[in-house]
This record gives sequence, structure tokens and C-alpha cells, in this order.
Amino acid sequence: MAFDVRTPISPVIVALDFPEAADALALAGRLDPALCRVKVGKELFTRAGPAVVEALVGRGFQVFLDLKYHDIPNTVAGACRAAADLGVWMVNVHALGGRRMMAAAREAVEGASRGRPLLVAVTVLTSMADEELAEVGLAGSAAENVLRLAGLARDSGVDGVVCSPREAALIRDRVGEAFLRVTPGVRPAGTAQGDQRRTLTPAQALEQGADFLVVGRPVTAAEDPLAALLALVEETRGHRDG
Repeated sequence: MAFDVRTPISPVIVALDFPEAADALALAGRLDPALCRVKVGKELFTRAGPAVVEALVGRGFQVFLDLKYHDIPNTVAGACRAAADLGVWMVNVHALGGRRMMAAAREAVEGASRGRPLLVAVTVLTSMADEELAEVGLAGSAAENVLRLAGLARDSGVDGVVCSPREAALIRDRVGEAFLRVTPGVRPAGTAQGDQRRTLTPAQALEQGADFLVVGRPVTAAEDPLAALLALVEETRGHRDG
């Protein structure tokens, strides 16, 4: 994927998984919006609300609002419209919400006053293994479910999916190169997996077809977050135009 000079020079999205806005903003203050985007998830948004998103946007960051909306179509459409009004760069829904829900979400973000955010759908959480999918009644492997849901998401008009880096190449080959692949579960070599099950290094993930890499603790828990981010950017060099 080629990156526009007006956007961050790397595919890295730093997950600001903090319980308090002050901690998230302090960490963001040690990063550079020219080098990365940032992600705001459920705990931070629930505690801090839209104000933390607006603060990050005001500091020049492109924000991925990771709330994984999954509800009836009208409710999800309203939530996506509200996210677009905050000026976020990307927002996501759950593909398991179905075609009508995803289509309603896409329609809701069209014509947003602050520019249309990218809309991506979660396929299978990277923390889930095959046996856990079976427990909730989903037949087949994680990869099989990911491919089925990715195809449904594409047909519903969304821009891409959130998926494991291990499934990025499968989605690229089956669904198409233009369909975005956002990959959590990325861990630099030598770091702990944490809660993730299906992980790869940044370079491996890009080689497998990832467009964006969501990275949390390897940056946010580092003694020098900017140095850790720069190391990640360097690790992705040479893959950004692939």
C-alpha cells in the first residue's frame, strides 16, 4: 500500500489502551502524529468520552475509534454518524451484525461534515482460537469464518476488515487487494504475545498483506515510547509500497 505524504509515513496504529484520558494524552504527547495513528478503545472511551477523541484529533492525530458496534441497523448507523462527527479517521463494526447493519453503517458515514471516516468490520477477534469459536456455535476454523465474514463485509460496502495478520493474505487473495486489512495481534520479535493468539511480527504481517498494524504495549509500555515507535517504523520500511 502506498502512503500519501499528508498522512503518517508508517502503517502503525498505536493502541492507547489506558483507563484514564490523562495517561492516554500523556503517552500521545510522547509520540509524533507524522509517524503513527492512534486507537481509542472501549475502556478509554467509556471513561473519558468524546473529549479524549477530540483532544487527540486536535493534536493532529488520525484516530481509529475501536468500539466494534454491533446492534440493530438503525442504532449502529446513529453511532457511526456520531463517530464521523467527531472527526475520526476510522471506525469499526462487527461483521457478525450482518449485511443490513453494515450497509446502514456505510450509508451513515457518507457525506460526514468532517470527511467520511474509513469503515471496517471486525471478523474474528484475534484472541479467539478454533475451539472457542466452536463453543459459540461457529462451525469451521478461524480462517474459514474470517473469509466468510470478510466477503460479506465487502459485499455490504465497508472499506475493509479487522483481522489477524495470519489471515491477511487469505483475505487479500480471496476478497481483493483494495479491501483494507487492519491487523491487531502484531508483536515485534522478542516481545510477549499478551492476550493475542494469532500473532506475527510487523514485517511478517506486511508481507502477509496487512495494510495497517495495531500495536499497543510494545510502544505504550516502553521506557521510551518514541524510540520504540521509531524502531517499528524502521521495521516496516521496505514493505510500505508493497
